[in-house]
Amino acid sequence: MGKVSIYLENGIFLSANSFGASGTSVGEIVFNTSMSGYQEIISDPSYAGQFVTFTMPEIGNVGCNEQDMESGGAYCSGIIVRNHQERPSNFRCEESLDAFLKRYGILGICNIDTRYLTKVLREEGSMMMVASTETHDKDALAKILKDTPRIEEINYIERVSTKESYKHTSGVYDIASFSYSKPSTSKKIIALDFGVKRNILNNLVSAGFEVEVAPNTMSAQEIITRYNAKEIGGVFLSNGPGDPLILKDEHAKIKELLKAKVPMFGICLGHQLLSIAHGYDTYKLKFGHHGGNHPVKNIKTNSVEITAQNHNYNVPEEIKGIAEVTHINLFDATIEGVIYRDTPTLSVQHHPEASPGPQESSYIFKQFFEMVK
Repeated sequence: MGKVSIYLENGIFLSANSFGASGTSVGEIVFNTSMSGYQEIISDPSYAGQFVTFTMPEIGNVGCNEQDMESGGAYCSGIIVRNHQERPSNFRCEESLDAFLKRYGILGICNIDTRYLTKVLREEGSMMMVASTETHDKDALAKILKDTPRIEEINYIERVSTKESYKHTSGVYDIASFSYSKPSTSKKIIALDFGVKRNILNNLVSAGFEVEVAPNTMSAQEIITRYNAKEIGGVFLSNGPGDPLILKDEHAKIKELLKAKVPMFGICLGHQLLSIAHGYDTYKLKFGHHGGNHPVKNIKTNSVEITAQNHNYNVPEEIKGIAEVTHINLFDATIEGVIYRDTPTLSVQHHPEASPGPQESSYIFKQFFEMVK
């Protein structure tokens, strides 16, 4: 372990120990309250451009393995943990967290008071920061942070989206066989990849869909042509990183799909992009929702679902003018799900696929299947 210096944009300057990759990294710092699943969190492309502060104090104890990857890599700026366990112990472990982070060039920070950092973020909100194993002067770090574009100014979709279309055939994970299921499918959809998690695709397949994952650059006209030819039955808009307001190409594309009445389902970033395409701009939450224990009320059934969440942006209350609100967050009463009145479209802000987290909202995939069918 070496020394790492940390500078937050509010002026806080800290020293800690480093593991994983070395170097200098800039990003937005957020905190995640999940009790497990650190590998799935780190490999979630939605964290591109962010430092993830884990409130769970022990991280690294079960190691990492290829089967639990949520994407083809790791895109976050770094992770911050209280205690890093250097000697993992689990029968599924293939490499340590330290080796995993080195392989993907991700900076790890440990032996730091994550409770303190979490309190700072809760009081002051998510903010930009820089961490370095090379530069330890406060003023030099402050200059690096000032000279680096903010997360709101960077299109991370271009970095995390697939470059070529491919078919996804695996279903949800079978804990009895420690393998992914191979369910039969009957309706084909296109999943536009803005940084999609593999377990979202698994749930779409298990719901009955034949899934073609397409780059974010696929044109609206190609999709509409294939929909009119009955080659596909709908479109899924995936989760992804960054500020949805800067994704102008995606806004225009989704508007065209809405005009063509193509059935659509969005999760997280996809949910936000649908709101913007309908004319309702998103806004930034103070410190976002990140974790696997967020209560959401299903207004239709009057039941409470514990959900996994990962977002800093939210759709506005004014969306009620064109959509029926189906879910609300019980922490802060923000909108968590909608069904649009004039288009065959639904979306949710939380992650019904979990991974990690609860699976109480997985029925939403079947709901989309019924809409397409």
